[in-house]
Amino acid sequence: MQKNIYLERYAYPTTFIKTPPPDSLGIIVTIPCFNEPNLIDSLQSIYNCTRPNCATEVIVVINDGEQSTSSVKSQNSITYRQAIQWAEDKNTPELLFHIIYAEDLPKKHAGVGLARKIAMDEAVKRLESIGNKKGIISCFDADSLCETNYLIAIETHFNQHQRSSGCSIHFEHPLDGELPASNYEAIIDYELFLRYYTHGLRFVGLPYAFQTVGSSMAVRSDAYQKQGGMNKRHAGEDFYFLHKIIALGNFSVLNTTSIIPSPRQSDRVPFGTGKAINEWLYTQSLATYAPQTYIDLKVFIASVDDLWENTELEDYLNHLPKCISTFLIETDFKTELKRIKKNSSSSATFLSNFYQWFNAFKVLKFIHYARDHYYPNVPVYEAASWLLQNEYDITIPHSRDALLAFREIDRNC
Repeated sequence: MQKNIYLERYAYPTTFIKTPPPDSLGIIVTIPCFNEPNLIDSLQSIYNCTRPNCATEVIVVINDGEQSTSSVKSQNSITYRQAIQWAEDKNTPELLFHIIYAEDLPKKHAGVGLARKIAMDEAVKRLESIGNKKGIISCFDADSLCETNYLIAIETHFNQHQRSSGCSIHFEHPLDGELPASNYEAIIDYELFLRYYTHGLRFVGLPYAFQTVGSSMAVRSDAYQKQGGMNKRHAGEDFYFLHKIIALGNFSVLNTTSIIPSPRQSDRVPFGTGKAINEWLYTQSLATYAPQTYIDLKVFIASVDDLWENTELEDYLNHLPKCISTFLIETDFKTELKRIKKNSSSSATFLSNFYQWFNAFKVLKFIHYARDHYYPNVPVYEAASWLLQNEYDITIPHSRDALLAFREIDRNC
């Protein structure tokens, strides 16, 4: 393997898989697994996929931390033994499953971010060892399923989008099944929350309006390395990671296949699907950001082009919605704008530099500011219904139908 700065300085130091990869390896699916009794269902779902032209590997990182309970460690041990035996029966040269058990991870970092990092860094090592710098690293979850064209769709998508650094993959939670009916009512509201947020960013006109779901994303190995790899966050690792990839440009959406995440309750992370289900079951409702937040933000974004030549900042701020202007003042926009202009040689570079500052993290910070100081949250159906009506001229009477409408739009975007 040639010298690689990322692997030398930033990758997880332990290499778990000793067997060399096939020369035709092109896709590696990575799966963090913590206290998961149904991992085999997810592995079987991938195994059932139509094979792509390239060889494919699946890297599972079963993990626990120094502070994990004995019951978690016991379940992990059972899952590990089951998965090892299952993989031995299923492995073929075209599709290999590698099962790793990363035990007693340090308390400070143990969690889904570190588990994803271990798996993705292992994928980088394998792709680099055969010189495939643009190989695809896909992220999956240990309680998710996929459509049978999942692997072929990934291969085809990146072949058709040669410049794409990564993609967000379409997902659809199950809306009925063996769980209590309340779980499915909760997941409808939660997925509606996710789609409303992203479509709200599209309504505003922002360049990074993409879903950022950990089980539904894929990146090229070189892009992964360029942006410093996966973070070690205990939750929200997908949002922070994927927006770094989006910043590289040429990010894309893969909507010809679908991931099927689990709608079950969970206490694995402090926010996300499992926690949202828990909260809905307790309150029987889910709230989200008020439409006026996006209306104000849209006014600001529509005026950004004028900032390149505008020298009257005070007058400019006075013409913005109060919510936006106070946020900009409190975040020292005057100083930031001066810096952005100083480093811009044209209106095009100005816009690029502006969105590096007013990035997805800053936007979320503004949205939370608006929620806390101006526009309290509203029921998710109320907000989603407003957006469907105003952006797509669709009137929907129920949350489930609203979600199906957003899914249809996303499938055809």
